[in-house]
Amino acid sequence: MLGRKARRAARHVIDMSRGRQLVSGDQIEEFWALRDVAFDVRRGEVVGVIGRNGAGKSTLLKILSRITEPTTGRAVIRGRVASLLEVGTGFHPELTGRENIFLNGAILGLSRAEIRGRFDEIVDFAEIERFLDTPVKRYSSGMYVRLAFAVAAHLNPEILIIDEVLAVGDVAFQKKCLGKMQDVADEGRTVLFVSHNLPSVVALTSRAILLVEGRLNAEGLSRDIVGQFLKMTHQPATAGGDPAAYRRPHRNEGHADIAGVRVCGAPFGAGTAAFGEDIVIEVDLDLKRRVEEGIVNINVFNEQLEAITTLASGDSGFAFTGGPGRRTVRCNAGPLPLIPGEYRLTVGAAQKGGGLAWDVLETMPGFRIDGHENAAWMNWPRRPGLVLFDQCRWSES
Repeated sequence: MLGRKARRAARHVIDMSRGRQLVSGDQIEEFWALRDVAFDVRRGEVVGVIGRNGAGKSTLLKILSRITEPTTGRAVIRGRVASLLEVGTGFHPELTGRENIFLNGAILGLSRAEIRGRFDEIVDFAEIERFLDTPVKRYSSGMYVRLAFAVAAHLNPEILIIDEVLAVGDVAFQKKCLGKMQDVADEGRTVLFVSHNLPSVVALTSRAILLVEGRLNAEGLSRDIVGQFLKMTHQPATAGGDPAAYRRPHRNEGHADIAGVRVCGAPFGAGTAAFGEDIVIEVDLDLKRRVEEGIVNINVFNEQLEAITTLASGDSGFAFTGGPGRRTVRCNAGPLPLIPGEYRLTVGAAQKGGGLAWDVLETMPGFRIDGHENAAWMNWPRRPGLVLFDQCRWSES
C-alpha cells in the first residue's frame, strides 16, 4: 500500500513537471511574472516604474535587490543597493529598533563606526526615539516604515530601490520621504521608484518604465509615459465613470464621502467648456455625521499629470457645517486660461486645519477645453506651455 502511494505521488510530480492534468479538467498553466524585460539605468538617474497591479513591478525590484533569482536572463548592478520593498524588509522582529539599524548597516557593508556616525540622523528622521529600544515586532506598520525608510535613505547606498510601501505612512511622512528621495537624487545617486502616486512619479523622476502584463511596454520621459499609462487605464474623458474607481485607499473614513463630481453641469469626465468660459465644479458630499468647518480642495492637472493649480475653499474663507445628509459644494473658478485639451482632477474633502482627508478621488478624468478661435492658435496648436493668454496688448514705438 505504501508502495502504491509512493508511485502515485511520483507520477503526480512527473505530471506536474510536464504540465499534464492531475485530475479530469485540471490543467497546469505556465505563468511568467516578467518576460522579455530589458532596460538600462545610468548612474544618478531617478527612474519610475509604473503599471497596474500584477504587472510585475515588485517582482522586478526583487530581482534587482537579489531577493529573487530570474529564471532566465540576468541583472547587472554596479554599486551598493538599499531596498525598501515591503513593511519590515531586512528587519528582525525580535531585535529592537536600535539593533536593527546596526543590522541593516552591516548588511549594506558599513562599519560600526560609519553607522554610529549616521545614527542620530536616522533616529531624528524616523521620529521613533521613544521606542528605539522596543522590539520592532511591537511597532505599528507606520513606525516600521518610518524606521525602514530612514535606514535605507541615510546609509548612503549608491542605488536606492523604493516600492509602494511609502503609502502606509501618513501624508506628512510621505512628503518628508519624497523630499529625502529628491535630496538623494540631487547627490547623484540612483533611485528606482515604484508608485501608484503618479503625480509623485512625474515630480520626482526624470524617466519612467511602463510594465504591462509582465512585459516592458514603453519607456521614456516620465510625463509622457504617465500620460500613456493614464490613457490605457482610465476611461476617456468624455465617458464619465464611477467615483469609487478613483478613491484613495488611505483616508479618514466615517465623516464624509464624495458621492459625485460635475464639471460645467456634466458628470466628471464629460464636461466641456470653450476657451474663456467659466469653469464650474460641483462636488456632492454624503455626510456620515455632523461636520464642523469642512473644506474642499480641487487640484487641476494636465494630461501628463503636471499640476496646473489648486482650488481650495479655505483660500476663499469658505467652509461647510452640517449634520448627516447630502449637500453640494460649488466652485466657480472663472475663465481659466488653459490650453485646449483634457484635464484631470483630484478632489478632496477634509477638516479645516489639516489631518488625514475624509475622502479623496485621485486623478479622475475632469473636463475638456475646446479649441481656440484665435488664428495664431490654430496655426500652432501644439505650442509649449500650460496656459494661453489671448488678451495680451502688443505695441511698438
